[in-house]
Amino acid sequence: MTPSRPAVPRAAMVLAAGFGERMRPLTERMPKPLVPVAGRPLLDHVLDRLAAAGVERAVVNVHYLADQIERHVASRTRPAIVISDERQALLDTGGGVVKALSALGPEPFFHVNSDTIWIDGVSSNLQRLAEAFDPAHSDALLLLAPTATSIGYAGRGDYAMAADGSLTRRSERDVAPFVYAGAAILRPELFAGAPSGAFSLTRLFDRAMEQGRLHGLRLEGVWMHVGTPDAIAQAEAAIAASAT
Repeated sequence: MTPSRPAVPRAAMVLAAGFGERMRPLTERMPKPLVPVAGRPLLDHVLDRLAAAGVERAVVNVHYLADQIERHVASRTRPAIVISDERQALLDTGGGVVKALSALGPEPFFHVNSDTIWIDGVSSNLQRLAEAFDPAHSDALLLLAPTATSIGYAGRGDYAMAADGSLTRRSERDVAPFVYAGAAILRPELFAGAPSGAFSLTRLFDRAMEQGRLHGLRLEGVWMHVGTPDAIAQAEAAIAASAT
């Protein structure tokens, strides 16, 4: 008998520790996760989606202007917030998760960038990730947006995706059809043997890719790359259009 797949993860890691340098001057006095888009801070867009998906506990890492983020989430109960304090040393996307693993627990968890924002299609993309994730075959399932149609994104993409969802990273000179949309489900086992200190999560994604355990799911809806002040207006226009 094939074991049943897990339900929607009850825990999430939310990355909120970066400096947001490309968002200056807005981030000179405000951390990027608190920059408002369509009347709400980016961080609240993420936490509200997690709460709607059934997540009960979100671990939020902090470093730059950490006090502001702590005050902002202090009264939040859905999801309950656990702060992972990186004030002493910024640990990058991989090291930050390693530090928080004990708070995340032993089961697969959502991993979400605090500045990622999208408009869902017919169903919730976080729910779709949960339904598609199979821990027997994947250590990481990434939400991927089409490079060509993502709002505010002018990069060369991150991955090509095979019919079975397995991923291949873009070579330096190529253009890839999909960009990582900043949301994923990860198994704690992905971090076995991880380096100490600061390191990029892409190192572990690459290792999982080599082992055939990195997969992707195409985002349904519209993903918006809100990386600069100019991109905010584009995102707000898309959100307004979707509400009409």
